[in-house]
Formats: sequence, structure tokens, C-alpha cells
Amino acid sequence: MSATEQSNIEDVSTEPINQTILAGLDPNIVRLYKKNDDGTMVFREAWVDAGGAGETEQSETPEIFFVINHGTVGHISTSKDAQVETLEEAEGMLAAFAEQGLADGFAELAREEQTLVVAQFALKSDRVSDRDKHLAQRAKDALTPHLAWRGSGVLEKLEFTSAGHGLGKLNVYIVAPDAARAVANIKVCIREEKLDFTKLTVAVGPIGDPSALRAKHSPTGSTAFTL
Repeated sequence: MSATEQSNIEDVSTEPINQTILAGLDPNIVRLYKKNDDGTMVFREAWVDAGGAGETEQSETPEIFFVINHGTVGHISTSKDAQVETLEEAEGMLAAFAEQGLADGFAELAREEQTLVVAQFALKSDRVSDRDKHLAQRAKDALTPHLAWRGSGVLEKLEFTSAGHGLGKLNVYIVAPDAARAVANIKVCIREEKLDFTKLTVAVGPIGDPSALRAKHSPTGSTAFTL
């Protein structure tokens, strides 16, 4: 990227543009995965919903729920919740959930054990417009729950970059336990939300080597990809 191109991106607005999201990486969520004998990846997760604890009036007692969500990675999951009396009770249930999951052959997946998936939108200019920012926000708002309820990925970062020749790109970084499922879910979500599907490229690569990303979906059918 030339100095002029970089300046164009940086000078558009004083507002933050590129964002580190880490959506779904809540330390209060216990998320576990397992591969079945047929190779199918399944997941189960649990968290405590304290119902706005700390934000209610002192005379009010916040409702506390213990929530369990489970399913096959890439497919809509099933949830159930149970109201509990105290936060301590809910935290004890969360610890028991994690212990039982490990006993059942499930395990947490570290970031480095997963795959990097990037949903990239081609933009008309490297000068980030309000329309581009709106696209980024809509993509974030649509993809975060779509992937979360299917156990197929966590948004990690939004990034605007130059594509050269005055053009731009929006990159949405996703950490995925199953790349193929994540790619399929991303395509469905972007199409359903009418988020410039014809400008979408989805690439997959090693979590620690973005330079090795290769397109699994692109408007041209090419596998070439650059961030």
C-alpha cells in the first residue's frame, strides 16, 4: 500500500474504523467441541445470564439463569435455560457443566487449533465512506449471531484496507473450528441479509499465517486472495 493510499484510509474520519471485536470470546462462556466417529463436529456451551445484575435498583433482585446451548457445528443449535437463586449456584452449575463435558469427550479449542476464515467485501474506494462503515456494522451484527448459534465461528476483527488503484476492501476476520461449515454459513448469512453478496470473497487459511489464505468462494471463482 502506498503512503497516499494509507493516508486516504486514515484521514477519512477521526472515528475508529478498524475494530478488534472478539465477539463470543466471553470468559464466562464455556464452549466445548467434539468430533463424532463419523467425523461430524458437535458442540455444547453454557453461560450464566445474570439479567443485568449490578444495574437494577437495590430493592430488586436480578433474575439469574443458567443457559445451555448445543448442536452440530454449522447447524442451528438448541438452547434451554433454568432459573437459579444465586450467582454462586449458577457458577457451580457452569463448573459442573465443564467437568461433565470433558468426561464426555468434549474439549475447548484454543485459537491456534482453529482456522482463520476471512469474509472480504470489495469496495468502490479506499476512502472509507459512511456506506462502507454501515456495511461493516451490518456484517458484524448479522454474522455474529448467525455463526454463534451454529457454533461455527467467532468474529475477531474488522479491517478496512486498500486494494490498490483507488479501490478498497473490508475484511471480516473469523476464528472457526470447522472452515467448510463457516464458509457455508457466511455465504448463507450474507445472501439472506442482502449484504453485497456479489462483492463477497471468503478465504480460509492457517490461523497463524494470513499470507497462506486461499479463496474458497469468490465472484470470479479464483483461489487467489490478498488481505
